[in-house]
Amino acid sequence: MRLNRSIASLAAIASFAFAGTALADSMTFGAGDINKSVTLTYNGYSGNGGATIGGLTGSTTFTLTGVSGNTYNFNYSVTNTSATPVTESRISSFAFNTDPTIASATSTGAFSQTTLNSNYPNGIGTVDVCFKDATTGSCAGGGGGGLTLGQTGTGAFSLSFSSPATAVTLSDFFVRYQSIAGIPGISSASGAGTISSPSGSGTKVPEPGMLGLFGLGLAGLALARRRQVLRRA
Repeated sequence: MRLNRSIASLAAIASFAFAGTALADSMTFGAGDINKSVTLTYNGYSGNGGATIGGLTGSTTFTLTGVSGNTYNFNYSVTNTSATPVTESRISSFAFNTDPTIASATSTGAFSQTTLNSNYPNGIGTVDVCFKDATTGSCAGGGGGGLTLGQTGTGAFSLSFSSPATAVTLSDFFVRYQSIAGIPGISSASGAGTISSPSGSGTKVPEPGMLGLFGLGLAGLALARRRQVLRRA
């Protein structure tokens, strides 16, 4: 009876762990994910830890098109979806981190310039790679290009690594907004991305805390069973 109660309690813990598993904003791509896409939506905020700016939004879609040696190739589409009260804005770059560590990157299309290991504004800090509309020394932006309200820009980028990677994880997605109008006192901002449509690509990453909780439950169940067997012996 005690064992049965233990099993029931641990099953409830395990059920809670799975039901509450949080999915981090990460997406893993392997060679088997060719032609699969991930779509993200972005908010907007200004300042270190600043509040979200209503109406300042964007979206991206990344599609894995091929894997060749140490290089992963993607198509991208970026849209400036900002709306009222924002009357003007332009997306001047997008960025993310990679695992394993990126060695080099190239890009074509609307965001044809790349920079590695550079600071992203508004308290974000260093990002592994950013793709920009203009030739600048950092990810902070510059120039007058980019995507204005309602515009979509497309292109392709390649991520190269120091050795062949069986899988690549992209995480911590950001965009940069400039020339903002309609929000008093704010002319530039950044935005963080949230995965909105995996479309079957890659695997969302469970947060380790929840996996640890489930593992603890399984360990407790095994211990309870062992003690019951010893008592019977």
